[in-house]
Amino acid sequence: MNLIETFQGFVAQVPELVQPLIVALAGAIPFIEGEGAVSIGIIGGIHPVVAAIAAIVGNFLCVAVLVIASSGARTAIVNRSRSREAVLAGTSGGVESIPAESERGGARREKFQRAFERYGVPGVSLLGPLLLPTQFTATMLAAAGVGKVRILIWQAVAIIGWTTIVAVIVGSAVYAIR
Repeated sequence: MNLIETFQGFVAQVPELVQPLIVALAGAIPFIEGEGAVSIGIIGGIHPVVAAIAAIVGNFLCVAVLVIASSGARTAIVNRSRSREAVLAGTSGGVESIPAESERGGARREKFQRAFERYGVPGVSLLGPLLLPTQFTATMLAAAGVGKVRILIWQAVAIIGWTTIVAVIVGSAVYAIR
């Protein structure tokens, strides 16, 4: 909560032109995201539409960078594993076993995999913010091998939807008090 209060105080103190940038920066932080950032902006005195757009842009840009990086890392790992398997198969006649994941990491991956199989990319993207930051959900989708464009489209839908819902609620509450 201290971080949120810091952002709210900072938004109120900077010039109006810089305020949306602060909201966008807050939107890029996991667990604050678009929903928290739009609240910070509206409570800090920014018009709800401006706050919502800034929060959406900040959250989505962060997610896009993470998806592109995660997807690239996954591709590099898969290609490296395939080339290693080909080399090992050619020299020793077998494939070396890869060490198993830790139990904790394996359990998380299984839980995500079950949700992914049950709800697909749209469901995980739209319901993910209720449990995890969009940055984590998007990264896990990229690690699972889902295409970048598909992830980014559904993450954009989720970010826009959740941020808009929170903006309407917080904006209505703030303007009802005034």
